[in-house]
Amino acid sequence: MARDNHFARKPQRYIAYLRVSRESQGLHGLGIEAQRRSVREYLARVGATDALLAEYVEVESGKRDTRPELLRSFAHARNARATLVIAKLDRLSRDVHFLTGLERAGIEFIACDLPNANRLTITILAAVAEHERDMTAERTKAALAVARDRVARVGQRGHPEVRRLGNPNGAAHLKKYGNQAAVAALKSKADATALRLRDSLQAVVDAGAKSARSIAAGLNDRGVLTPRGALWDSKAVINLRRRLRSLEDGTTHTRDSASHL
Repeated sequence: MARDNHFARKPQRYIAYLRVSRESQGLHGLGIEAQRRSVREYLARVGATDALLAEYVEVESGKRDTRPELLRSFAHARNARATLVIAKLDRLSRDVHFLTGLERAGIEFIACDLPNANRLTITILAAVAEHERDMTAERTKAALAVARDRVARVGQRGHPEVRRLGNPNGAAHLKKYGNQAAVAALKSKADATALRLRDSLQAVVDAGAKSARSIAAGLNDRGVLTPRGALWDSKAVINLRRRLRSLEDGTTHTRDSASHL
């Protein structure tokens, strides 16, 4: 009897991974809630409502390759011998980083929209996605080369004197507002963005981060994006803290306002 108990099938456990590509669809956005509902409905169908051990949520841009929550979900599933559950495989079917990571992790997974998918499915999807990404890059390079060659020969359409890509008028469209007004508008937007990020910055500092590098890592771990929608680095953290200090001190901060938007 003891031998039978030893080899008895252990109850299945699950780890959920949810992902959206923009902060606007973040932790309380419809994208995350729809995925969370799909996961819950699937677990209810298989009688595993109480078997969800953890949920990992990632908010990141499409070009980002470092995904801490994805790696944590893989590690947790592997260490707990749990099954990774995702809401929609078609949402991630072109995501090379996710697919190859899932393939290499060697963990069991379930896609709520395609529960019969297996590791062979992932291998094929990863190969197709990587090929498609390479082809897209090649098409973009070829199109830019043709555009540069055409502009170099005949100039931009309507501006034959312009022999390079870009806006031939530069910032001329801002002149009607006056340089002072344009700078003020850029500074106001940058200040508002800094204030929006202040609570996230403070939460990371309160968690023990001290250096700009560790703060950047903490913001990235939380899925917070820079004003440009990119990953944080030390320079971006320093710029944010400098702007917040200037706002607290009531001083002006106009240098490189546009570059921090």
